[in-house]
Amino acid sequence: MSNHRLSKKRRYIAWAVTGAAVVAGAGIAAQTSMAATTWPAQRTFTGHAFDTCTAPSLAAMKAWHTGFYGAAAVYVGGRNRGCSQPNLTASWVKSVSSIGWKLIPIYVGAQPPCRKSSNPEKLTASTAASLGTKDAADAVAKASALGMKAGSAIYLDMEPYDITDTSCNDAVLTYVRAFDKGLHAKTYRAGFYGFTSSSAKAVATAKNRTGLPGNLWYALWDKKYTTTKDWPWATTQYTNHSRGHQYMVNSKETRNGHTITVDRDAWDGPVAITG
Repeated sequence: MSNHRLSKKRRYIAWAVTGAAVVAGAGIAAQTSMAATTWPAQRTFTGHAFDTCTAPSLAAMKAWHTGFYGAAAVYVGGRNRGCSQPNLTASWVKSVSSIGWKLIPIYVGAQPPCRKSSNPEKLTASTAASLGTKDAADAVAKASALGMKAGSAIYLDMEPYDITDTSCNDAVLTYVRAFDKGLHAKTYRAGFYGFTSSSAKAVATAKNRTGLPGNLWYALWDKKYTTTKDWPWATTQYTNHSRGHQYMVNSKETRNGHTITVDRDAWDGPVAITG
């Protein structure tokens, strides 16, 4: 495990895409608890994306906008966010968006009670619902302050844990549902980042689908640029521009004189609405 998001946030999530981003309503059907609300059109990005722990400088983002990557994931908040973000400001978001970058907001919220690591914020069975609500409000506030508007997707980062531990897994899903409900109440789309062997699997295979995120970003480090050929669950799940695939980690790359260690992603899902 790259253990990027937590502790030392060596997680580089930025994704860029080769294709152009499109503004479309696709994906809304995959969301839950949205029917009564008029939602802004989804902004979808399809192509190569990357993420890195600390948002790169504006100069680096300009240098890296070469046509290969088109989207970058940024850690907008959460008590378990592992890196400081000196570059991540509303001005930075506006500037990189004007260049053509699409942004994928990540929020590192409370982590599972059975996770064997030290995190500033861990959920428990008794606090899962209230923490999910509180963290959702914080995620929306942080994204909004950066200029990421209503209708944007926010991806909740959940690191690996033992999903066979029923009480732990139930608590995590309670937290996820409360977080998603909080996002939807503010008209933000719900996404989830997790591992195909654990956290993403828990969401994808949950028998009760009510209140779960409508977009799934799965970590499967098989070095295959695809969101379909290695999709490990039912082909009918998370269709219509609702997937991201982290397929390679810790890739040290230099573009126009700027070197960044990133994780690579294949992206076909919603991103932030900016500008």
